[in-house]
Amino acid sequence: MNNTDGVLVFEDCFPELNQFIAELVEAYVSGQLTSWGDLDKMVKAFFTPERMEQMESQVPGWKKMASYSDGITLVHVMCVFLGLVMLPEFQALTLQQKQLAKWIVLFHDIDKFHIQGKKDTMHAFRSGVETAKALPRFGFPTRSHFHERIGYWSEYTAQAYTLPDGERAPKPDNRTLPGILVGIDNLFGKDTPAALITKTVLLHISLHIDPFYPTPSALTKEEIKRYINHSLFPLLKAMMLADNEGWSLFNAETRAQRNRDAMQAFEIIERMISE
Repeated sequence: MNNTDGVLVFEDCFPELNQFIAELVEAYVSGQLTSWGDLDKMVKAFFTPERMEQMESQVPGWKKMASYSDGITLVHVMCVFLGLVMLPEFQALTLQQKQLAKWIVLFHDIDKFHIQGKKDTMHAFRSGVETAKALPRFGFPTRSHFHERIGYWSEYTAQAYTLPDGERAPKPDNRTLPGILVGIDNLFGKDTPAALITKTVLLHISLHIDPFYPTPSALTKEEIKRYINHSLFPLLKAMMLADNEGWSLFNAETRAQRNRDAMQAFEIIERMISE
């Protein structure tokens, strides 16, 4: 596997998946893939039982993630990949950032449950934990005390929630973010590929960019300026735009509106972090 500046090449680790994503793009662009139903059939045909076992061996939790609601999250993740590689914001990334973006999409919902009537408002934090544990298995560099620290950091992050009065679903407790984010730097080094991947997964539902989606614990202006730097911002922007695509790609009106709303929000956020 190629390794450039600490970034494992996604295509080398997942050649069949990468080829499938390319086939989805071709089918979409050519007009052969026009609905969620079409995508659902293609995804289920690709992810045979044997391939699911292979993915589970590389990405623990893959089968559990895909088990809910007839595989809706698995189809969503593939739709996010499809949307990602077609985004102008993805095309504008550097080659290294494009690799990071693919790893981020792979892991962003790895520990998400989908149960009718329940909101999984903590899945970004849990998925961030699974990301941090998984990346070293692929060869992403860690700092020397990684194995001594990963257990405590994982438990601290998974328990970093609050349950407001009158609400049934816990929310991320942003007061814990200083410790969580410094902990990621201690595991991987500041702004290293693995740190950026993990932070983006952890924060991928933390910005209020969609007026129709209730962000569980949106970062304040002060928190945005403190926690999101110029290395993290383009990755978080690409991930969140692609996440929108993952639910709206086949509805032109909704897709256009969500993209406009998100781009307006990101313009404001970019100005914040540049002040």
